[in-house]
Amino acid sequence: MRDEQFMFRRRHSTSLQLARLVERITRYFGEKWLTGTVFLDVTKVFDTIWIDGLLSKIKFVYFPSYIVHTISSYHRGWAFEASFQTVLSSRRGMRAGVGQGGLISPVLFSLYVNDLSPSYQVELPIYADYTAVLATSSKPTLLVSCLSAELLSDTLTEVFRDFAPL
Repeated sequence: MRDEQFMFRRRHSTSLQLARLVERITRYFGEKWLTGTVFLDVTKVFDTIWIDGLLSKIKFVYFPSYIVHTISSYHRGWAFEASFQTVLSSRRGMRAGVGQGGLISPVLFSLYVNDLSPSYQVELPIYADYTAVLATSSKPTLLVSCLSAELLSDTLTEVFRDFAPL
């Protein structure tokens, strides 16, 4: 698991992640560097994780096949129906979602975003389902350029594009 992923892990608490961010900003400020941060909050992240993408990622990190099969079979049976007044839709299978509030859902989310790898100019501290993009520079224009480049990079777009639209 990435060291930048906080919450859902032992010795990676909310306050420790906050202390890490404050320490970095304070250190850079003392060195006369500018710090910029963009905070990302993906709406309904647990409901929109692409199941096939998740299974592919956990296979890639060499999870035992029985764990992959268990996670797959747990999520394969999920279906939904919509109702409006007295009309009920047909039952449809779900292709996304790990169920917010599930005991394993935070771990699955952490595994899903574990392959985020920022460029060398930025850091990506992650707390639960929130991600920050942190950059430092001596010049404001370079700072904005670093943040913009990272937000548009394959690193973030590859991971976050896989969240299924609701």
